[in-house]
Amino acid sequence: MINISNRVELQENEIEWQFIRASGAGGQHVNKVSTAAQLIFDIRSSSLPEYYQQRLLNKADHRITKSGKIIIKCQESRSQDANRQAALAQFIALVASVAQTPKKRIPTRATKGSQTRRLETKKQRGATKAMRQFKL
Repeated sequence: MINISNRVELQENEIEWQFIRASGAGGQHVNKVSTAAQLIFDIRSSSLPEYYQQRLLNKADHRITKSGKIIIKCQESRSQDANRQAALAQFIALVASVAQTPKKRIPTRATKGSQTRRLETKKQRGATKAMRQFKL
């Protein structure tokens, strides 16, 4: 059980793991061990609520594919376990950012100064508009 936020929990079997070779510069004697961890999560077939699925699919992020999968590759460390934990932390942060409900803005009253400024700009716009009309 992976706890994303206080409202969202995911089963561990919903995340698919692949261990692949780390990309980058390499030579003859490079270690051929698969150390990079790749996390694959299918948004549409997950147990996430529909609201969170839609918010994830609409989110502009390079880790979310058009087919509705989240793919996170992590190769920060030489250890598979450390890379897996780092990829999982990135995944949790991504889903948690969608799971947060935006705060409602508290409407405020206009101050006397802001009202007078608004009226002044309105008058200035009206004056410039009138000048443009009579310009021939």
